[in-house]
Amino acid sequence: MKWNRAVHHVETLAAACAEMAAKPATIFPLRVVGLWVAGELLGPATDDVDSALVALEVDLPAEEVPWLVEPAGSAHWGNAVKLAQSPLTVRWRSAHAPVWNHMLERPARVWTVTNGLVEDALAALGAGEGERVREPAPADWDARMAAELRISHVALAERTAAYQDRRWRPGKLEPVADALWQASSGYLDVLSVTKTGKSWAEQV
Repeated sequence: MKWNRAVHHVETLAAACAEMAAKPATIFPLRVVGLWVAGELLGPATDDVDSALVALEVDLPAEEVPWLVEPAGSAHWGNAVKLAQSPLTVRWRSAHAPVWNHMLERPARVWTVTNGLVEDALAALGAGEGERVREPAPADWDARMAAELRISHVALAERTAAYQDRRWRPGKLEPVADALWQASSGYLDVLSVTKTGKSWAEQV
């Protein structure tokens, strides 16, 4: 994907976030309150981008948005904005905990429900100057990742129990199995980092 196209898709998603925020919560109960960019788009501009990573910040407790798990209502919200057709890699995050983690390294905020589009951040991305709009490096890496691991572990245990309870009952098993797969993937991903005990800078 071309760099400018990737930035354009980020801007398009920001506009979609604003449109969805204006819709009634009775129709779309999942409220997206922030959009962040991470990964390649925060570095110097190149001809092509392998991946464009973004985080959608939702107004749910952190325990309801474990890493790599799609929160309740996300499919409905995503269908409304045609998220599946977007080339962006989307990660869901809680607005009640830090957005950053081992994959979302010093992300840059590009839209909020209270202040709208952060035009300076979007312009910086387009110019390949994302470094200047990124969040500062965190000082609490170990504590933050330990909290992330605890949430992922609880999610894995809950979804394992739900799968065991549902396994031999009539009806579709796929939704429960998918939920277990997401929780498993998130837990193992966080565990692989916390076991090293290394921050981003130390892992380079």
